[in-house]
Amino acid sequence: MEHVYKENKKGAPVFVLLHGTGGTETDLLPLAQALNPEYNVLGIRGNVKENGMNRYFRRLGEGNYDWEDLEFRGNELYTFIAEKAKEYDFKLEDVIFVGFSNGSNIAIQLMLQQAAKFKKAMLFAPLYPADIEVKEDFSDVNVFLSLGKADPIVPEVESERVIQLFENRNADVTHIWVKGHTLPQEALAAGKAWLDKQN
Repeated sequence: MEHVYKENKKGAPVFVLLHGTGGTETDLLPLAQALNPEYNVLGIRGNVKENGMNRYFRRLGEGNYDWEDLEFRGNELYTFIAEKAKEYDFKLEDVIFVGFSNGSNIAIQLMLQQAAKFKKAMLFAPLYPADIEVKEDFSDVNVFLSLGKADPIVPEVESERVIQLFENRNADVTHIWVKGHTLPQEALAAGKAWLDKQN
């Protein structure tokens, strides 16, 4: 998978950056820099194409996921991140997912599939439109969610579902509501405040 790795401080946490539909591995680098310039960064480009746009998994329509493909791509992405952890010498437990939209959605999938591995995530404009049986214990998971009011892509009820997905698994959830399907300054400020408390 196309990617970029930037080591800023040996042994520091690693932001795994996951872009939105149509993005690239460098889209969220400014966000990572703003959140904490000392953290190391792995930006990954989705390798699925939708009308020429990069994504992390197939969908059959807006909010209509190809669940089989999502599971396959989740495993594929996990394998890739695990390989890069060896190559760049970082631990999977030091990973903090930073996702926007489609990137947030694949991050949720990874956390569900690899519940023992990933413990922190900052998810902006996430959508995971399924009620799944609670199995995973997220009591040692910390997650920051930025959710949109009047989001044209993610209905408010679906944003609430994402909150419940984590809360029902006993995760420590911090969330903020913003306007639309965006990543505005107030979401960045709230995310940075959340991140500063994680150390």
